[in-house]
This record gives sequence, structure tokens and C-alpha cells, in this order.
Amino acid sequence: MMKLREHKSFVRFWVASASSTFGMFILTLALQVLVVVNMGGSAVDVGWVSASRWIPYILLGLLAGVLIDRFHRKTVLVVTNIGRGMLLVMICLLAVTEVINIGWLMIMLILFGVMSLFNDAAYQSFVPQLVPRPLLIRANARLEQVSAVAETSGPAIAGGLVSWIGAPFTILVNAVSYLFSGVLMATIKHKPLEKSATDGRIGKQIKEGLQWMYRHQYLRTLALNTHAWFLFHSMMITIFVTFILIELGFKESLLGFLLAAGGVGAVIGTSLSNRAGMRFGVGKSMAFSRILYGPAVILMVLSPAANDSDTQIIALIFVILGQLFYGFAMGIEGPLEMGYRQSVTPLHLQGRMNATLRSINRSMVVIGAPLGGAIADGIGFRQALWISIVGLILCGLWFALSSMRKAQFKEDDE
Repeated sequence: MMKLREHKSFVRFWVASASSTFGMFILTLALQVLVVVNMGGSAVDVGWVSASRWIPYILLGLLAGVLIDRFHRKTVLVVTNIGRGMLLVMICLLAVTEVINIGWLMIMLILFGVMSLFNDAAYQSFVPQLVPRPLLIRANARLEQVSAVAETSGPAIAGGLVSWIGAPFTILVNAVSYLFSGVLMATIKHKPLEKSATDGRIGKQIKEGLQWMYRHQYLRTLALNTHAWFLFHSMMITIFVTFILIELGFKESLLGFLLAAGGVGAVIGTSLSNRAGMRFGVGKSMAFSRILYGPAVILMVLSPAANDSDTQIIALIFVILGQLFYGFAMGIEGPLEMGYRQSVTPLHLQGRMNATLRSINRSMVVIGAPLGGAIADGIGFRQALWISIVGLILCGLWFALSSMRKAQFKEDDE
């Protein structure tokens, strides 16, 4: 039986990924606190700042997929990780000197998003070059477990760091994590992929990637459903932080603890993901996850305002349970979705497939994040969350009733 630890390049990639992943979860909370606390921003400001990181996915996403299939993916990973680290150092310095505003922060995060776009496409496309196809789901499960642990401890660490050293210096800590990841990525040894997609017009190659994704029997449904899911997920995530801080009245340090509950659920989910896929099938296991998201958010939106100790305990229970179920669903689904997409897609199309899906998904974030903030400011946090709940439930029903529920990893392994 093949073991992942025997693939030394993957182990090194795993460690480097862990560093940047922890940084990502620290950054997400630090930026939101920076906007709300340090800069006095509103829910709409949080939404626009969150969306700015994903604007490049709309403008450059499809082009990035073509370029990733032309370039050495390891080089892209190294350059973008180091570049993101240096950019975060600049954000920290500007925040400390108090010369940064929402507009400048958005501009710098757009640049950050450009590098993240290329890094994400290369990251997902690089894994099939490091491990054989039978180990793809297991490899992705290990990567998702790191993400889950980071999601568990990252927000708690971020909350503690923000309370201790402030949001700007917390962002500096995150910068170090990206720089370390880039340096470690540079030491990975692997056989470069032969570039079979270097000839031909860019437009033709973009079209080839789109056709592969949206003409495939199962990938088409998976992609379209995921696009819709990201719209409502981004609405919920944007509202959630301000909902906890303002509506429920919890302190910043407790916010990290509450977000960490989702990571605990994700750790449990990723540990069961491979077995669920083998026993129930990839499609059915993913359908279960998509259905679970809506009820998980319902638990959180039913939390009462923490006006006294009794209501605070009740609110904590509801939010923690909701986060646990939401994280569990993501943990089950993540490795299965990634492994399935990688297994049915030829190596020379990996970059375009991943970039196509992620670019449109992030486009939904660009729409959903400010939309969620605007709705929350207009009609209230709970009402906005209920709108996202309806959307998540509809996505789950759509997925469960579609042909994607019949997808099997082995049957579609080509």
C-alpha cells in the first residue's frame, strides 16, 4: 500500500502549505478587525475589503489558467508566496503610520489577489505532479486537515494577537508565514511537467478549459452549483463577523474562539472524508455536505443577543454548534471535490480547470460579500443571514437532486 510520507516532495509541499494556510486564517480576521476597529469601518466596508481580494479572479482568472499550464508551477508558487509576504509587510507599515484608508487597503488587496489567483491555480494543479492518482484524495485530505487545524487555531491565534499587539502587527506575523512558505517551496524537487499547451492562441486555450469544465457530465453540475454556493457563503461569512461583534455583543478575543469551532468540525470532517467517499460514493457524500450548510447557519442565526451571562451562554452554544456543523460539512466535502476534479482532468488541463472554477467562484465572492454587507446594513444582520440560509438550502437541494450525486471516484478515473 502506497504511503504519502514516502513522497518527500509532497511532505515538503505539505509543510509549506501549512505555513501559508495558517497565515491566511490569521489574515482574514486581522483585516476585518483592522477595518472595523482601527479604521472605524461599517459592514459595507468589510464587504468591499473582502471582495477586493477576489476582483482579479474576475478580470484575470481564465487567463491565469492558461499561463499556469504554460509555466513551471513550482516557480509560480515560490514567487507569489514571497510577493504576498512583502505586500503584507507594506500594509502593516501603512497601518502603523496611520496613512492607510479603505481605498488604499482595497488597492493593495487587489494586488494581493492577483498573486493569490496565480498561487491558487498553481497550488491545486501541482498536487497531481507530486503524488500518483490513487493517492490524490488522501493527499488532498491531508492538505484539508492542515487547513482545518489552521481554521481551528488560526482565528483563536489571530484574536489573541489582535488583542495583544493589534491588527497591523498581526498582519506582519502573517507576512512571515508567507515568506517562509515561499522559501520552503523553492526547495521542493520534482520532475517538471512537459508543456503540451504552449502552442496555440490564448483564446483557444481558454475555450478549451471552459469546454472541459462545462461539458463534462458531472463537472458541469459541480461547477454551477459551487458558483451559486459561493455567492451565499460569501454573504454569510461577511455578515458573520459583524453579527458576532455588534449584534451579539461578543468581544474580539471571543470571536477567534467562535470561528475556531468551525475548524474543529472541519478536522473531524476531513478525517472521515476518504472513508465516506469510499463507502457512500463521492457524489452522495458531497450532497450530504451541501444539504448540511443551511441548518448549520440556522443554528447561528437563532442565537440571542448576549445581554447577560445566561443569554451569553445560550448564544455561545448555538454559534459553536452551528460552526461545528458548518466546518464538518466543509471538511467532508473539500478533499472529495478536489480529488475528484483532479482525477478526471488531464494534467495539461489542470491549470485551466482549477483557474476556471476558482475565478468564477471568487467572482461570486466579489458580488456576495458587498451584497451581504449592504443587506445587513439595510434590513439587519439576522434578516441578511436568513437570505443566505435560503440560498444555501436551495443549493443543497439542487445538488442532491442532480446527476452529480451519482459521481464515483473510481468509475470516473481516467
